[in-house]
Amino acid sequence: MSGASLAAASASVAGAAGEAAVTGGAVHRSETLLFFTLLELAIIVLAARAGGALARRCGQSPAVGEIIVGILLGPSLFGILAPQPFEFVFHSAPPEPLQLLSGIGLVLLMFQIGLEFDFRHLASSSTRGALLRIASASLALPFVLGLGFGLEVAPVLSPGADRLHSALFVATAFSITALPILGRILIEFDLTRTRLGVIAIGAAALNDVAGWLLLALVTALATSKFDLWVFGARIGGVLLFAAVCVRFVRPLLRRLIARSRPRDGELSGNLMGVMLAAIFLAGMTTYEIGIFSIFGGFLLGVVLYDELEFIQAWRVRVGSFVSVFFLPIFFTYTGLRTSIGSLDTAGAWGLCLATIALATLGKWGGAYLAARSAAFGHAEASMLGVMMNTRALMELVVVNVGLDLGVISTRMFTMLVIMAVASTVVTAPTKRYQLRRIAEVMTPARASEEAGK
Repeated sequence: MSGASLAAASASVAGAAGEAAVTGGAVHRSETLLFFTLLELAIIVLAARAGGALARRCGQSPAVGEIIVGILLGPSLFGILAPQPFEFVFHSAPPEPLQLLSGIGLVLLMFQIGLEFDFRHLASSSTRGALLRIASASLALPFVLGLGFGLEVAPVLSPGADRLHSALFVATAFSITALPILGRILIEFDLTRTRLGVIAIGAAALNDVAGWLLLALVTALATSKFDLWVFGARIGGVLLFAAVCVRFVRPLLRRLIARSRPRDGELSGNLMGVMLAAIFLAGMTTYEIGIFSIFGGFLLGVVLYDELEFIQAWRVRVGSFVSVFFLPIFFTYTGLRTSIGSLDTAGAWGLCLATIALATLGKWGGAYLAARSAAFGHAEASMLGVMMNTRALMELVVVNVGLDLGVISTRMFTMLVIMAVASTVVTAPTKRYQLRRIAEVMTPARASEEAGK
């Protein structure tokens, strides 16, 4: 063999070895990422089941236990008690896998929530009027209180931020209602197809759409890129997409469902695949419009609310997996960004209590007064106020944006997190008490009615 041939052969062998080394390195990195992601998922799923079971024993919704466990798995508890295992489990791999899985889970959950609610109640003009009143009041009053509170505390809690921008983010956080968690709680209390439940979820949906638009507005102001035409276009885009879903998407999907004929919890693979693709496309559409992807899933669920056999089959085949697997990932990913240790003085905890009190007064008070003006009784109006005050981790989407933009400090962020959890924890026991009171009031009335026959 000539020298040139030998050199060429050596180069070829070296190149192949180098290529194999690179390929092997890439495979090793992928396997390492998969290993740590699987480790995270195993811990998250098991911890969520334990948290949900403990919450149920305490008379809470399992969702509350899953939320709290998600936060405790972060630096607020796990990171303090066992810093090295915490770093090994959650910081040995990048956060993107958990972030993506949590986002997918939230889109699927919103689709399920849309399916669960009977919006035929909205055919009544009195129901529509009550919904609009409650949605408006439970958005406006907490926003005003949050703006005033934010302006007052911004120099103390967020001295490095623009005072107005910080206050606007606090006001937006006060205004949010956690649509996914409220939906799950209403499902657990079997209120989804009652007039009260439909008004609550409808008002929460309107609150959230307005809240995300407010978030877009405040973010644009904070980054000095606000454009009135763009903002108006987003509102128009949401309305147009909703109209397209009702006019065109609903008839098409209903025909597909009728052709597949889901029965007794059986859902064909083809129908499931088409529906998953439709959910993801709807989420992509609302993302492109400029609001969060979760609203695409919710709108698609709403237009299929009356397909009862499909809903039952979806619950059996898909719904339980979403609740057991995807949701705990969302809770834990948010908990990893939350640290309660920043509240290290009595004054800070005093401001935290003031945050909880004002946010609750705004949401509960606005919904209660609006419900009373819409001819609801005291007990029902109070229940609507409690339901609208459910914030949970949807609010953390807002405060995370504020923290990332630097318009609120870590302390203010933590106070808003605690407020979100507190407002959710009190929902189930308060609602249980109110339902019992309503039953006690209704029973004598029914007895009198029977006696008069």
